[in-house]
Amino acid sequence: MADPTDIRIYKGYRMTYDLHTHTIYSHGKGTIRDNVLAALDRGLSKIAITDHGPGHLTYGMKRNAVPQMREEIEALKKEFPQIQICLSVEANIINKWRYLDVKPDEFAQYDFVIGGYHYGVFNGYCISNYLNRHKEQQGQGDSRAMKRLRKKNTEMTVQSIYENHLKILTHPGDKGPFDILEVAKACDKRGTLMEISTWHDHLTVEEIRTAALTDAGFIISSDAHHPSRIGDFEGGLDRALEAGLDLERIVNIQRV
Repeated sequence: MADPTDIRIYKGYRMTYDLHTHTIYSHGKGTIRDNVLAALDRGLSKIAITDHGPGHLTYGMKRNAVPQMREEIEALKKEFPQIQICLSVEANIINKWRYLDVKPDEFAQYDFVIGGYHYGVFNGYCISNYLNRHKEQQGQGDSRAMKRLRKKNTEMTVQSIYENHLKILTHPGDKGPFDILEVAKACDKRGTLMEISTWHDHLTVEEIRTAALTDAGFIISSDAHHPSRIGDFEGGLDRALEAGLDLERIVNIQRV
């Protein structure tokens, strides 16, 4: 039995579970076992392996690797019954099919599916969003183009939420302009948690305030790409506190 030797307590709170972590099956540096051991060391009750969806051109997991991942997880469940270990996938939001790069008949392979918007996929306005961000950074943004892109990004994301059962929308607002209020309304109606990431800057403080105008739920995730970051939640908690969010709305932190 692993003893929790590195339980993180911050401002009177601890993270209870981490549902967004990566492994060597996509963009992570550790194995599934490494992530599970790190979660045990931090006293987490549950961890999910959520490697990048297969549509990502650089970091996407291989569809034929899913059975092996499931086999590894089932073996680890027997070895470490004190922690819940889930197999998931961070699907990529796109503007074709059902707005996701994980097919409907593939959902059954996972305990649940999370999803978010990323560069590096086809059919996702990636080039437009990348160029728009670069122009903004150079002080050359086009307000009309930004408005059009914001509309397309928002419609794509909202449709992805409605067309699929997503447990979590990862780092909403990252890598492009989005109407966070409209996205939050969809998350509220579908029961999709909005992620406050400690790897990305989103949700930002202002985005948390906007999303909190709805009844959407929130979750803090490490988005760990290395086992050492499993259970990282401090930055997300800081942003939630600054935003004035009722911390009872964050499902995976606990007052200690």
